[in-house]
Parts: sequence; C-alpha cells; structure tokens
Amino acid sequence: MRSVTPDAPAPAHHAAAGAPGAGAARPTAPTPAGPAVPAQATRPARAAWAAGFGQAVPVMLGYVPVAFAFGVLGHTAGLPWWAMVAMSAFVYGGSSQFAALQLLAVGAAPYAIVLTTFVVNLRHLLLSAAIAPRLAGWRRREQALFAYELTDEAFAVHSAQYAERTQRPKAEVFTFNTAVHASWVAGTLAGVLAGDLVTDVEALGLDYALPAMFMALLAAGIIADRRGLAVAVVAGGGAVGLTLLGLQYWAVLVAAAVAATFGLAIAPRESGTDDAADEADDRSAEDRGAEDRGAEDRDTEDRSTEGAPGR
Repeated sequence: MRSVTPDAPAPAHHAAAGAPGAGAARPTAPTPAGPAVPAQATRPARAAWAAGFGQAVPVMLGYVPVAFAFGVLGHTAGLPWWAMVAMSAFVYGGSSQFAALQLLAVGAAPYAIVLTTFVVNLRHLLLSAAIAPRLAGWRRREQALFAYELTDEAFAVHSAQYAERTQRPKAEVFTFNTAVHASWVAGTLAGVLAGDLVTDVEALGLDYALPAMFMALLAAGIIADRRGLAVAVVAGGGAVGLTLLGLQYWAVLVAAAVAATFGLAIAPRESGTDDAADEADDRSAEDRGAEDRGAEDRDTEDRSTEGAPGR
C-alpha cells in the first residue's frame, strides 16, 4: 500500500530556505564590519606616533654618543653593566649621572651623591613649572609619566611644538619621550659592552654631540623670533666674553641671568604695543557699533513719521 505524507516536501523547503537567493526566509548572521572602524581610528594614532618619532630623531642622534661615553666611563670605573643601565633608565639625568659617576669612582658617601644629584637636577623645577600649563587637562598619572621623562632637550622640543600648536596628541608626546629615553638607555648599554675596546672617549669627540644638538635646537627655535634671537646673542656673546676674561665657572650662569633679564626688559614694550593696538581696535569697533545703532534709530524714526496720519 502506497502512503502519501503531506509533509514530505519539508526537507527540500528547508534546504531551499538556506540556499543563496532564497529570500529572507531564514536571515543569515550579518558580517561584522568592526575591523573597518579600528583601522580608521588608528590612522590619527599612527600619524601621531610618526610625528613624535620624527621629532625625536635629532635628539636621539645627540643622546646616543653621550650615553655611549657614559657607559664607557662606567665600565672603566668598574661598575656592573646592570647598574649603569639602571641608572640611565631610572635616574635619566644626563649631567647628574656623570656627576654621580665621578663621586662613585672616588668612593664618596651615599648622602653626598644623592645631594649632588638633587642640586644638579633642581633646574627641572623651572622646566616643569614652565610647561605645566600645557598639561592642565591631563590626568595625574599622565603628568607624572611626562615629568619622569622630562629633560633639557625634551623641554626645548616640547616648548617649540606647543608654541606652534596649543593642543598636541598625547600619543605624539609620549612617543617622543619614550624614543629619546630608549636611545639613552641603549647608548649606555652599547658603551658598557664596548668598554674594553674604547679606552679614551675624549679622543672620539663624543662630548661635543650634546652641545651640537643644543645649538641645532636653539637655531630651529629662534630662527623666526627676533626677541629670542636677541636673547640668544646676548647669552652666547656674554658667555664667551666672560670665559675669555677668566670667569670660567660662572660665565654661563651670569650670561644666562643677564640674557633672561634682557629678554624680560624688552618684552613689555612689545606687549604694551599689542595692548594699545587691541584697545584701539576695541574703540573703533565700539564707534562703528554706535554709528550703526544711530543709523537704525534714524531709519525707524523716518518710517514711523511717514506712516503717521496727515502725511
């Protein structure tokens, strides 16, 4: 006996429902489009990383030779490699590291080393106070990380960049800081490893790398600033002149103080001129506004007179 079941075509129906072009009988899971958004979001971040690294390259070229010399001197003094690398990673003070290295070589007391390092690094208080307004909207841990990696060269670059752009991506800032810090640590490690091959770092002229880098940063910062150029000329000329007169240890300090005073003395004239110009512009704007209001009042009065009865 042959039986006919009405539900026999059901499997074919279900198979057709899942086939391509079978309509919306069974909606398929949409393909996630998430990866496109992160790709677009990372473009500004990549641009910020590239900008920060590009700004760091000139500083890195100056850091590596000086850190190399520091590593060689530390190896010559008999310090272990890990102590030298740790000092560059955690102290990260440049001149204070060289001062501490000399004190360690002569067997100075620990409190003398700490006090000397503290005094040498006191200038960072001024650097931090000058750049702190730029970081007003940052979180505390971000400010602490920025302050940890703030050096003289980093301050010069950040000041120049913030003078051009009041708002900078944090990725750009931290990429710069991390890159120059890593170059300092890497240069120290290279100097320690090459300590047996290099016995006299002065013969290589590595100590000139840092002043050369400073002069390059200074030239880039004052090339379009007449007042900055004048201050730099006074400071440089004063330092050279005082050195020739025999004030070898006080030449830079006295010249810097005189140049800073000179820059402060010429600043009010420019600001006063700007204030006077702004005040004149405000007065002219107020006069134009008063004339416009008077013209509107006269037009209103004329229209009301024309619409009066008997005219």
